[in-house]
Amino acid sequence: MRLHRLEVCAFGPYASREVVDFDALGTDGLFLLHGDTGAGKTTLLDAVAFALFGTVPGARGQVKRLRCDLADHDTATEVALELTVQGHRLRVVRSPEYQRPKRRGDGFTTQQAKASLSWVGEPPPGLPADGITRIDEVSRTVQRLLGMSAEQFFQVVLLPQGEFARFLRADTAEREQLLERLFGTQRFAEAEKWFRELRTTRGRELEQRRQVVREWVARIAQVAKEDAPDDDLDAWLDDVRMRTADAVAAAERAGREAAQARDRADAVLEERRVAAERVRRVRAASESLAALEKEADRRAGWKAELAAARRAATVTGLAAEADRQRVRFDQARDAEAAVREELLAAGVDGVDSEVAVVRRRAGELREEAGALAGLVAEAEQQQRDRTRLRDLAETATYAAAQATALGEKLEGLPERLKELRAELDRAAEAAVRLDGLREREAELAAALADAERLPGLESAAARALEAEQAAVDAHQNAREALLDLRDRRLAGMAAELAAGLRDGEPCAVCGSADHPAPAAATALVGEAEERAAAEREQTAEQRRHQAVAARHEADRAVAAVRERLRDRTAEQLAHTLGDVRDELATLGELAARKAKLDGLVRAAEAEHEELVAERTAAERTAATAEEQRRSLDDQVRQRQRRLDAAAGGFADVSERRAHLVAVVGMLETLADARTACDAARARLDEHLAAVRDAARQAGFDTVEAARDAARSEARIAELERALADAETAEATARAVLAEPELAGVSPDDVVDVESARAAAELARSRAEAAAATLQAETQRARDLEGLVGKLGSALAELAPAEEEYAELDALTDVVNGRGQNARRMSLRSYVLAARLEEVAVAATARLRSMSHGRYSFVHSDAAGARGTRGGLGLDVLDDYSGTVRPAKTLSGGESFLASLSLALGLADVVAAETGGALLDTLFVDEGFGTLDGETLDVVMDVLDELRAGGRVVGLVSHVEELRQRIPTRLRVRKSRTGSSVQLEGAVAA
Repeated sequence: MRLHRLEVCAFGPYASREVVDFDALGTDGLFLLHGDTGAGKTTLLDAVAFALFGTVPGARGQVKRLRCDLADHDTATEVALELTVQGHRLRVVRSPEYQRPKRRGDGFTTQQAKASLSWVGEPPPGLPADGITRIDEVSRTVQRLLGMSAEQFFQVVLLPQGEFARFLRADTAEREQLLERLFGTQRFAEAEKWFRELRTTRGRELEQRRQVVREWVARIAQVAKEDAPDDDLDAWLDDVRMRTADAVAAAERAGREAAQARDRADAVLEERRVAAERVRRVRAASESLAALEKEADRRAGWKAELAAARRAATVTGLAAEADRQRVRFDQARDAEAAVREELLAAGVDGVDSEVAVVRRRAGELREEAGALAGLVAEAEQQQRDRTRLRDLAETATYAAAQATALGEKLEGLPERLKELRAELDRAAEAAVRLDGLREREAELAAALADAERLPGLESAAARALEAEQAAVDAHQNAREALLDLRDRRLAGMAAELAAGLRDGEPCAVCGSADHPAPAAATALVGEAEERAAAEREQTAEQRRHQAVAARHEADRAVAAVRERLRDRTAEQLAHTLGDVRDELATLGELAARKAKLDGLVRAAEAEHEELVAERTAAERTAATAEEQRRSLDDQVRQRQRRLDAAAGGFADVSERRAHLVAVVGMLETLADARTACDAARARLDEHLAAVRDAARQAGFDTVEAARDAARSEARIAELERALADAETAEATARAVLAEPELAGVSPDDVVDVESARAAAELARSRAEAAAATLQAETQRARDLEGLVGKLGSALAELAPAEEEYAELDALTDVVNGRGQNARRMSLRSYVLAARLEEVAVAATARLRSMSHGRYSFVHSDAAGARGTRGGLGLDVLDDYSGTVRPAKTLSGGESFLASLSLALGLADVVAAETGGALLDTLFVDEGFGTLDGETLDVVMDVLDELRAGGRVVGLVSHVEELRQRIPTRLRVRKSRTGSSVQLEGAVAA
């Protein structure tokens, strides 16, 4: 991978478009990126990272605030990078998401993030020739071409010295986090997790199998009715099975004996039951014959009563029919008398005439009533027409009054409709103005809040300026003190070396064993004092940087607030905001009535149309009703004259016709009643003569005697049944006494059945109890055998499962750094330890060169203190003393050498691990200020070696001495309007 050109616009501190030509900078293979603190040196590296991956390294990537605060609102934030990867040249352009002022109105809008990738030349196979515009697809394509992730790129290409200094001093957990990000050992962590989850799963399965065994043992104990022992389970099972078999055999013997006793008792009971039954039958037959003998006279009376009832049956039937004929005659005679009285009361003549005369008179009156039927219909129509006349008069009057009322209502409606429409227009206009006024209110409220917090921001800015000045002074003082100590230490270095000389021992400088004139010891400055002063200088510098950043932030906050206020005071804003809110309240109330007013206008319009239609209909209804009333009134008067003439002496024609119809009906009823009465009298005489003849033939003197001898059907059936039962009972009793098996049996004999029944029941209950016991013991034996078999199967399945789980448990502990794993290293830590060992080997080659062969990295895979995880130990071997010392004991310059060596070694290992593209461009960020001149020469020699093969190395530093050593430079200038870049040295020439 080689970088060619970088363009940044409104990014970080760069307000306008700035261009970095890496082809020009990389002509010598080594260039310097320098400038004042906070000018934006590291931002250029962030821009490279952002163009490739859409994010920036370190803590800066967590802020996600990349736009320049000093950039013009219309200038878009953009980063463009041209580079060559795997022989293909491409251009990547990205814009982050940021907030910009709205082009119309006040407030801010979100500018969405964008990304594009285009090819300068032929695209790689399988990729679109017209480029890529989706953000996620651009990131995936870049990562695939580079062969490394963003985390790996930040460690391999943008060497962050601060992070590797922390890496040197970190514990195992912190080193593990960084190495995991770089080497992607997540698959080994997944393997550890897989082993743990598999062990958990197998453990649950094993526990389920053990639980099954425990359940079978508990069920066997429940069947055996005793507690299972904790050990020697097989002996207990054998003993239980033997005792169960003995109990079954004993129950079988007891069952046989009880069954034999039950059979003997049942035989005795059956014999006594038969004897008792014979005695009972003889006794019952004898008692039945004695009772029948006592009722012989009573049965003779039943026979005489039954014979007289059968003779009287023919007479009672005819007598009953004669009684019914008498009732019919009485009814016909009463009906005739009632009709005659009604006719006399109505004043009708000739009611005592013959039937033929009465029927002729009824015919004459019927003809007269028929003639009046047509006039009755006209009379009914006359009543309906009179009612219709009244309804028409009322309708005409009501419709005329309704038309007048509707006309009065229509007079004021147009003016009211006009007022409602005008008010609706005002409400609609208020609704349109409401949104703009709300935005104006929000802008004024925000401005007022800014105006109120401006004094506090100005005070904070003043305090930040004072703090910055104090921090600058403190840093200068600390730096002067450090330089003074270094000068004093260099001046007294000879005395310091002389203090370590011993007679007969060679000098560390010249090698001579003679020390003729060792330097005198004056006030010496030791290494610890110099290191403490350096740490104080570094702390002061950090505080200075923090103070400068805080002052810049406070100034930006004040400038942003002043720009938004545009010279408006808090009093002006408060007054304007009050006016706007009053107007907003007024317009809000008016706009809220818009929907209601719109409904009122539509209702008024609909009401006007409805009233006009109703008035027209009312006027039409009044005219029609009046015309119909006049026409109908003429018809009613003419018809009334005809009806008055036909009514005669009655109230109307209907009444006269009804009278005639009623008289005709009564006359016909009288004729029918007289005819029926004559016929009923004749039938009654015939039936009376027949009854008297039948009584004499049945042997009765009178009809009343026959009636007395008659009996009901139920009584006759009762007498017949009683006589038949007596005859049957006598025959049955005699047949029983004649049976051969009852010969010699006396009704006075006594048989004891109860004692035999009690003995049989006792024997039966004992036999049933013995059978139940046998069944229970047999079932218990079967259950026990089944449970023992299932327990054996469960134990057979449990044994291999326990062996498998024991092996898996031990292996899981080893993979996860526990159990038999003496080094307490998990699989992931083991892999990372191997990678760290490779890094240590690669870094040692450069560290020994930079430290003149004094230092080398030592990797340790020993377990940590108190049994904690190990494998990621990294110490430093000091060849001067021959001891391995912690990296934390290195001085500031030595820590920089170790960090740089570690970063370069890690870059080589990661690049080889990922198989990514060849890295032709490399950046080293800061850290050179801690080196002395000689060490700096060594470091520069190592960096010169990195240029081999056409690689370009960029150094990011503000160390002045590097400007003299490196002719190719890119300077970053800082100003109030934004940072800028400028080529210097050989490039500018």
